Amino acid sequence: MLTYSELKPGTYVVLDGQPYVIMEYKFLRMQQRKPVAQTKVKNLATGKTVEKTFQQSDKIEEAEIEIKEIKFLYSNRGEFWFSEKDDPSKRFELEESLVGEIADLLKQNSIIDAMVFKDEIIGIKLPIKIDLKVAEAPPGLRGDTAQGGIKQVKVETGAVITTPLFINEGDIIRINTETKEYVERVKKG
Repeated sequence: MLTYSELKPGTYVVLDGQPYVIMEYKFLRMQQRKPVAQTKVKNLATGKTVEKTFQQSDKIEEAEIEIKEIKFLYSNRGEFWFSEKDDPSKRFELEESLVGEIADLLKQNSIIDAMVFKDEIIGIKLPIKIDLKVAEAPPGLRGDTAQGGIKQVKVETGAVITTPLFINEGDIIRINTETKEYVERVKKG
């Protein structure tokens, strides 16, 4: 059990039987009142974020979240198929809601982390930065800097990423998976 002063961003807790992660933490001490901890927590099963206040007397259960490596196989019509990392015969499907916004960054046969709570996968996590090949890129026109010298390119997974004008088809670029933003060119195509 945790006390309200042990909470910090990134801590996994159980509230009403559901796993949550602390996103923001603020300690407040007001005049003539007991100090409280104001937090913003995200439900790992549903993805919803809510604000929660903890009192000095609250005992908070710490969530046992296990990280397990799994292999992404393929997606077809909203179905996402995975297998155990070391045993491709153990295949399973995850719902699109569990995969979330990173679905268009999943590359076939890539190893990703699954968050497991009570023997059930509640979400997946990509590394913060991944390298993807540019599949389609419009030509960067010389002098076309009215939009700040950027253009939209499509990477091998189907995601559309905003990049500088010098990125061409065949280049391998590094992408931040949390913001879906271009970081750098890794290899010229």
